[in-house]
Amino acid sequence: MTIEFTRWPQDRAQAYRDLGYWLDRPLTRILEERCQAQPDAPAIICGERSFTYTELDRLSSNLASRLAACGLGRGDAALVQLPNIAEFYIVLFALFKAGIVPLNALFSHRKLELGAYVKQLSPQLLIASREHEVFRDDSYESLFEQATAQPRVALFLGDSRNQHSLAQWLETPATEQVAYAPTAADEVALFQLSGGSTGTPKLIPRTHNDYHYNARACAEVCALTTQTRFLCALPAAHNFLLSSPGALGVFYAGGCVIMADNPEPAACFALIQRHTVNTVALVPSAVALWLQAAPQHRPQLQSLRYLQVGGAVFADSLARQVPTVLGCQLQQVFGMAEGLINYTRLDDSDEQVFTTQGRPVSLGDEIRIVDEQGAEVPTGETGMLATRGPYTFCGYYNSPEQNAQAFDEQGYYYSGDLVQRLPSGDLRVVGRIKDQVNRGGEKIASEEIENLIVLHPDVTHAGLVAMPDQALGEKSCAFVVTRDPTLKAPALRRHLLALGIAEYKLPDRIRMIPSMPLTAVGKIDKKRLRQLLAVEDNRSWLQTRLLQLIEDGEALDPQENLIFYGLDSLQVMRLAAELKERGVAVSFEELATEPTLANWWALVESRQKAA
Repeated sequence: MTIEFTRWPQDRAQAYRDLGYWLDRPLTRILEERCQAQPDAPAIICGERSFTYTELDRLSSNLASRLAACGLGRGDAALVQLPNIAEFYIVLFALFKAGIVPLNALFSHRKLELGAYVKQLSPQLLIASREHEVFRDDSYESLFEQATAQPRVALFLGDSRNQHSLAQWLETPATEQVAYAPTAADEVALFQLSGGSTGTPKLIPRTHNDYHYNARACAEVCALTTQTRFLCALPAAHNFLLSSPGALGVFYAGGCVIMADNPEPAACFALIQRHTVNTVALVPSAVALWLQAAPQHRPQLQSLRYLQVGGAVFADSLARQVPTVLGCQLQQVFGMAEGLINYTRLDDSDEQVFTTQGRPVSLGDEIRIVDEQGAEVPTGETGMLATRGPYTFCGYYNSPEQNAQAFDEQGYYYSGDLVQRLPSGDLRVVGRIKDQVNRGGEKIASEEIENLIVLHPDVTHAGLVAMPDQALGEKSCAFVVTRDPTLKAPALRRHLLALGIAEYKLPDRIRMIPSMPLTAVGKIDKKRLRQLLAVEDNRSWLQTRLLQLIEDGEALDPQENLIFYGLDSLQVMRLAAELKERGVAVSFEELATEPTLANWWALVESRQKAA
């Protein structure tokens, strides 16, 4: 039995084999080859524990045999939710060996997301942690109400009962000899999760052939070796941390993965020093924290050589600080769980590294950058990214409607990214088409949160938009229309948490508005909401800036002439220039004609509407 998925057209599949991209080897070969070449080399360091490649092989084989003895194997699916811990990789290889297809949920996902995955897959196996709130007791079984059946096997970290103890299943093989084998190389090896722009993330089937090539090509571009010491500080289940090049790339090269709970600088710096870490992958928001903390901890960072940054657009102002502040080489990454991965190269110029997101890892990657009519745009101009290739999938799992929207007749996948292709061949990411918030690398689907907000009995409409944030790149702002004028933001956040969403999806800002702006066809006018957000931010900025200029701690009367607060013409000129830098086109004369805060707020709003 196999899992159905959208396969590559036969002619392209054969071409990928002929060109050596696809080797028709299961992902288990990565571990097999390392056990032959360097059996006693460290593969994983997790806290005070260290696992050699031989131990990783033994423990994963134990679990594979136990699962096979329970009748689980090829074509079965597993829901896995583990924190950043060595068992994540041991379980992963065990499932590869047994032919069981895992979906690795993020540890931040809660009942809402997990229930949606169960509904889509009806997994026969569950592996999770008792530390997670959903699995602290056996009430988790309600997750499977919409599945065909409860999982045949449920294993947990932190469970002492023999039938449910993951630790015991890892240490003890099946009592009888039982056969097990990976799925075929051109079949599904695992599911990845999409960033999601319309709701709960869609499932991305990745085969052994394409995912092995993905990890292999990334490892080669990043020059990973047996000396690589890679810090896994972001969620291990993320595609970025798993195969781009991630842990699978490190294992392919024979290096070692060092586990960190999270990217908090002090703890990570200590791990870097203790284990001579030389490579780390982070999202921009984490890099910003490291840059702030690094000057006081430079001796701890002496071994660090390479910093890979991806998951969101990395501001070049921060990028330029990496070599001097962190003392390592920056490598920008632009990729997606659906496939295509781009890197700046280790021998690229500083300008390429600081201002672009690099080039595809494979000569087999085909890229088109097109306008709304599907015509390719000239070099340097912005367009929609479309791609296909030897490791870019051909369709979401069991999602015909989504696939019809995401792929064209030639099999190109439209990622929703707006990019420019420079004469050098490098890509520069300039934005997104899809209705999505990229909060420090975590993708939040606006539609999902909007649909959950309006489940509140006092809410009639909700619209979620992104707002710029210096630390995270973007945060979320929810505009809400309510029947109850006393409804406050904390009540709405409690409502969302009660529905079981991950905490990072909670709106960072909630604003009540009297009515929801709509487009001509009756949809929420997100452009107008962004204008309202910009107006609000500029109103707040103006008030704060004025208090700075007049050096007066008292509150400002919006109707009072600002001259009486001590504001002079030079300061008004400065404000006009600063507003233009913020994208609000007002002149000195307009500000000076009626210098009241209320009038300036009105000017800002009128300019935002016209923008």
